[in-house]
Amino acid sequence: MTNALARTDDQDPTVFLIDDDAKVRATLSRALSKRGFSVRVFEDAAHFLRAYDPAAPGCLVLDYGLPELNGLELQTLLSDKQINIPIIFISGHGGVRESVQAMKSGAIDFLEKPFRQHILIDCINNAFEVDRQARAADDTRHMTLQKFDRLTTREREIAQFMIANPSNTASKEIGRELNISPRTVDHHRARILEKMGIHSVAELIDLSLSVPDVAGTVRQK
Repeated sequence: MTNALARTDDQDPTVFLIDDDAKVRATLSRALSKRGFSVRVFEDAAHFLRAYDPAAPGCLVLDYGLPELNGLELQTLLSDKQINIPIIFISGHGGVRESVQAMKSGAIDFLEKPFRQHILIDCINNAFEVDRQARAADDTRHMTLQKFDRLTTREREIAQFMIANPSNTASKEIGRELNISPRTVDHHRARILEKMGIHSVAELIDLSLSVPDVAGTVRQK
């Protein structure tokens, strides 16, 4: 694959390139731009941190041997701040230990200079896809949590019971557990499905499984 991935959302992904070597920045930026990538370059981690908006989709092409804050230290800092931008390390002097540490911390790849441009491009496209999927999952999680927030206290109790007891969601059993009538359970169940935009209890349970923190959020309310 030699071209930037097409995007269907409002904002194209960006390659954020950090390298303290001006020639490397210029060469890679020019090569990637020719292939349709949007590129922003930075000479060190500090300049990147001041300019970067985590809402911007894309990936980070990161030189390992940066001055002051090196690549691994920046990776750790971003992780601590819960900024999950996919990272591709490039290095002229990183060893096996450094590359293993970077990969264990979630890097997409660790490329030793000099490397073939098509390898970097494949890594970038892979990173863009990882970022797209992560952002889509975050959007789904956010929307699902918003839907759960619309439930009343009683509706949350019933939703909690059904999520926690997927094989025992009969209205009689729920009513017995919560000391309410089956008819009342039916009324609340209908409201739960309506507010969640789904059609069955099975969908509710599947939704909670697809967004792991939902069930915990429901139980805490």
